[in-house]
Amino acid sequence: MDLTDTLSPPLPALERPWAHRLRDSETLGEIARGIGGGPFHVIHPATFAENLGAMVTALAAEGVDGTVYYGKKANKAAAWLRECTRPGTGVDVASVPELVHALGNGLRGEAIGVTGAAKPDGLLWLALRHRCLLAVDAADELERVLRLAADLGETAEVLLRVRPPSAPESRFGFASDALSAAVRSCAEPGSPVVLRGFSFHLDGYDPVPRAELAAYLIGLCRDARVLGHPASKISAGGGIAVSYVDAEDWARFESGRHDGWFHAQRNPARTYPYHQSPAGAAMVTAVLRHEIGGTPLAKLLRAAGIELLLEPGRALVDGAGFSVFPVLGCKPAEGHLITTVAGLSMSLSEQWKGSEFLPDPVLVRREAGEVRESTAGPPVRTVVGGSSCMEYDVLTWRAVELPARPRTGDLLVYPNTAGYQMDKNESGFHQLPLPPKVVVDGDHWHVDTDYPIQEIR
Repeated sequence: MDLTDTLSPPLPALERPWAHRLRDSETLGEIARGIGGGPFHVIHPATFAENLGAMVTALAAEGVDGTVYYGKKANKAAAWLRECTRPGTGVDVASVPELVHALGNGLRGEAIGVTGAAKPDGLLWLALRHRCLLAVDAADELERVLRLAADLGETAEVLLRVRPPSAPESRFGFASDALSAAVRSCAEPGSPVVLRGFSFHLDGYDPVPRAELAAYLIGLCRDARVLGHPASKISAGGGIAVSYVDAEDWARFESGRHDGWFHAQRNPARTYPYHQSPAGAAMVTAVLRHEIGGTPLAKLLRAAGIELLLEPGRALVDGAGFSVFPVLGCKPAEGHLITTVAGLSMSLSEQWKGSEFLPDPVLVRREAGEVRESTAGPPVRTVVGGSSCMEYDVLTWRAVELPARPRTGDLLVYPNTAGYQMDKNESGFHQLPLPPKVVVDGDHWHVDTDYPIQEIR
């Protein structure tokens, strides 16, 4: 094979200005020294707040009432939660620790949605005590909600999750007949359940099926109202698209991708679609403007008096964080180098197992205690491995080009990793500590803490 066939084209990440400024400042070196030589993640709540505000604005611009719930599973940091206490926002959780974390960071129960299949009684009990909005997945779960709510003397605020007609084999949600029975069950005299509406979640990132399924749920809300239910809310779940790289770079990469670009031929069979359009708030607008029978979804929602709930995760932390791995060593391999960094690949893991985070890392030199983004040559090709004893502990199987050979103590920065990559699969293997998350605000920084012990401004 010609050597040029083994060289993948560059895939630089789209980044927000704050990330560039921080890499060019002395603050990154100060953080690295303060952390003490291990990997760490940097998070920027102001960018999260911008993303969240843009989605709230997208709903308002189309005249649609609604709430944007942060899908907490995308990133465990507490700092995001404090941004979700403003009007029109909330948090989506699926476990007792997530719910407790949200409550401990200032969220009221009414601003918390509780999702997930077959929720344990402990989670249902706590959610009922705090008047959270419960997305109920199945008939047996609804029976437990009815029983617990009656025992507690609480009213259960409920959405019924609909199994999408396009996904009849999905393990989530009510099928059509079971859904009709559940709606009737909630309407029985003395029921402690208030049916607020319906919810769904779709795989993929296409606005059109989301708009069409939401329109179908409007009809379900109208039918439920005949039985006396308020049925004024629809949750369209998550799946709001994110673009990590620009369109031309992604098209070039995908059109030429082959096994020779990857160490040991480890070309992942499935990856995130790293360029998408529309993305973020623009995708929300596209969903609302899609026409069903000649009428935009937004108009249908307004006419029916229905609120639209969204549960984005990755899209809210887009551009709001990056991951830093100190270099431990560098050695030659066939056709490229192998750079080993402090930390594990589980702290830079894509949502799907066996996949890879593809945007290029950035080499930052550490010299005399200072840091600066490297531009000095000659350029090298390298893969990046973690510091464990396992062959599969590799952060980057693809041979990427860096502007210079990494040296011990340099930093490899992986841009835009806040959405799932930082902590979805993190592990304390080898008894290594989990990388801390460092919250930055201008030149100021502190380690993220589970609860707001810092001064609240």
